[in-house]
Amino acid sequence: MKTLITSTLLAILGIATVPVARAGEIWRATGLEQPESAFFDAAGKRIVVSNIVGNPGAADGNGYLSVLSPDGKMVTQHWTDGMDAPKGMAVSGARLYVADITKVRVVDLETGKLVSTIDVPNTVFLNDMTTDASGKVYVTDMLADAIYRIDGDRPEPFVRDAALASPNGIVADGGRLIVASWGQGIKPDFSTAEPGGLLAVDLATKAISQLPGAQKFADLDGVIAVGDTIYATSYMTGTLYRYKVDGTPEKVATFNPGSADIGTDGSRIFVPLMNDGEVVALTLD
Repeated sequence: MKTLITSTLLAILGIATVPVARAGEIWRATGLEQPESAFFDAAGKRIVVSNIVGNPGAADGNGYLSVLSPDGKMVTQHWTDGMDAPKGMAVSGARLYVADITKVRVVDLETGKLVSTIDVPNTVFLNDMTTDASGKVYVTDMLADAIYRIDGDRPEPFVRDAALASPNGIVADGGRLIVASWGQGIKPDFSTAEPGGLLAVDLATKAISQLPGAQKFADLDGVIAVGDTIYATSYMTGTLYRYKVDGTPEKVATFNPGSADIGTDGSRIFVPLMNDGEVVALTLD
């Protein structure tokens, strides 16, 4: 996705004006290789980082997972090898699920060993993952306007709809999935004809709705929910946004283009800067 940097100005032209706020940087971890996702493993009290190392869509065997301590120190650079272009992650039971182009990798949380690979038929570009209260795992297919559900080792289509508008980030929030949409009319350089926004998918009915005030404002990547607040990143501009119900998205921080799939421990946000090879920790306030 290094080519995305060249299209930053195109993305800026399609983004609405929003209020500006500030966030405090706590630490910055360096030496990573195209970190796409920074996932907080609450049980292990650590941050798992997916490293793409190459083309995000290439099955080249270069990808791997790293582990950072809560204070941003490198614990294990190559914790799990044998992946292609790993991106978003989710935990169910004692297993870590990792989106990897058209497959989902399953990792033993205790050992970091890659224990299995789940093929997800008819997918194009699996991206982010989340787990609902029952332990079912969901993964977005960004380039196919789809979300898949995995129960154990069984993948199945959950919803496929153009209204998802290139779904990237995803997080379970009670009885719904919150989705960060990249936008409509995605182009070869990943700019869009129309920017994305924040959506909700009802877990029971699969109905898709736009979050009020958060429509079509940026090409969104990662998303998390902390209490009544949603945070999302725009890869193209490096912007971190904050949104509350019936409000409007406000800028919390801006980095170089490449801010991707964020994670949280409830008091801090972990922002992977894919093009810089870094992960930044920010305070929530």
